[in-house]
Amino acid sequence: KYRMTAVYTNRDLYGNFTGKQKVSGDYTRGLENGFVTWNNILISGSNDFSEPFKEGARQDYMENIKYVPSPKMLDAEAFKNFPAKPENVFAKNLIWDMMMIEGFAWEYSDSLKLNKRYIIPDIKGEFEMADIGTYSHTSIQICWTGISVVNNTLCAVIEYRALDNKIELKMDQIKTKGTEQYWGTTWVALEDKQIEYAEIYGGTIQEIEVTGMKNKFLVKTIRELWVEKIQ
Repeated sequence: KYRMTAVYTNRDLYGNFTGKQKVSGDYTRGLENGFVTWNNILISGSNDFSEPFKEGARQDYMENIKYVPSPKMLDAEAFKNFPAKPENVFAKNLIWDMMMIEGFAWEYSDSLKLNKRYIIPDIKGEFEMADIGTYSHTSIQICWTGISVVNNTLCAVIEYRALDNKIELKMDQIKTKGTEQYWGTTWVALEDKQIEYAEIYGGTIQEIEVTGMKNKFLVKTIRELWVEKIQ
């Protein structure tokens, strides 16, 4: 069982703060037949950089959501019970980010050699994100950089980075288009291959168009995300 927390900080191109959001949720894996589930999803926001986040609004539509991680979780059908509101992209990102973290932790372990950068083959190409937009990776690089101890457990340290990715979102009243860079580290237990801890840092630059507003505007968003093992 894990707790994922993501903080999004928005600024203009000159570094002036414009808002922030915090998203958190509890993720349980290892259920029967490969199922996983989410609970206690909270989203909060503030227009004051120094103000601590409040507890946030509970996203009841995600309570006990249950699925088997697979590419099907990029289909709109997987989110048919989600209400139509822009904030839902944050909740969906919890699911997609956890699938990405687990994929980088396990799917390429046979190809990794210590301190040798591995470029995932055939990663280029655009894919749909549950009818809210498209994402296109340019390249993803993974490297096993060493061994460390987390939670009193000996772990492999897996680092990855993906630069110059293209993202385009089309939702009710909001359209965005821009680029994203992200990189992260995951600590994977050597004994049982479970994830002990993970973190991601990333940033996007997007042109945003809002229905009813005359002019488009640019926003830089920094995302900090961490996954803690709680059971």
